[in-house]
Amino acid sequence: MKDFDLLVIGEINPDLILTGDDIDPAYGQVEKLVEAAVLTIGSSSVILACGAARLGLRTAFIGLVGDDVCGRFMLDAMRGRGVDTSACVVDPAVKTGISVILARRDGDRAVLTFMGSISALKPDHVDTAFFSRARHLHVGGYFLLDQLRSMLPALFREARRLGLSTSLDTNWDPRGEWELGGLLAHCDLFLPNETEARQISRQTNLQSAVDTLSKTVPILAVKLGAKGGLARQGETILQLPPPPVDIVDTIGAGDSFDAGFLYGFLHHWPLERTLRFALACGSLSTRAPGGTDAQPTLEQAKQWLKE
Repeated sequence: MKDFDLLVIGEINPDLILTGDDIDPAYGQVEKLVEAAVLTIGSSSVILACGAARLGLRTAFIGLVGDDVCGRFMLDAMRGRGVDTSACVVDPAVKTGISVILARRDGDRAVLTFMGSISALKPDHVDTAFFSRARHLHVGGYFLLDQLRSMLPALFREARRLGLSTSLDTNWDPRGEWELGGLLAHCDLFLPNETEARQISRQTNLQSAVDTLSKTVPILAVKLGAKGGLARQGETILQLPPPPVDIVDTIGAGDSFDAGFLYGFLHHWPLERTLRFALACGSLSTRAPGGTDAQPTLEQAKQWLKE
């Protein structure tokens, strides 16, 4: 028996979410008022980890924060949601990253991110001794991990040598390069959204992107937003709509989808059940502001699916 079902390597930062109908900044020292402001758990990787722990997966995290208010807020919040942070590093020489999210009522949003500790995570910060204690390794925020990115293929190879399965969610590439450096060849599961899938595969439509990526990675799960999700394993391709919910905030919905998909993957569920479960987890997470407050328990997600 391993200590952890899931080990996540990724970025750690809080989100400051500003919500309103008119939140576009106006320069010239113009002050505008917003309807709500929430400081909450941020970062795609942490939201995924919290969602996985909420479902009952024993989850640990490797990441870097500064010795500051934002870093302490994040580590306390992660521990409060059942994520083991003993492999996280606190470095007084760096500042914890933070994202300011300008969230419109129609669901669209803009994100301003200060990288700080996000891009400062280095191979020296990764305690590979944790690999032997886990069943699965997931990396998120790939394009933000500037000092770790080139070493990830080697880390994935080591994880697989030790018997772990592996997965990746890149998120957006702010530089627009979309290069993975051969990492997909060491992945068992890839979890992009539709735009990321097309950009990384250099294809102009979803079907061509899925065909291209599936030549390298055994299981592909693509998040399609309001259209639901698509999964492919071998020659089996499924596309399903999301379950209906009253949406409050879509921040982190894709990360909660990932948590649900990883739960099904680690429990060896059939592809259709795994995709339906992931869509339920993603949809249910949108019922409250922020990425984690409405993440479902295992029982809640199954009840929504009427299992």
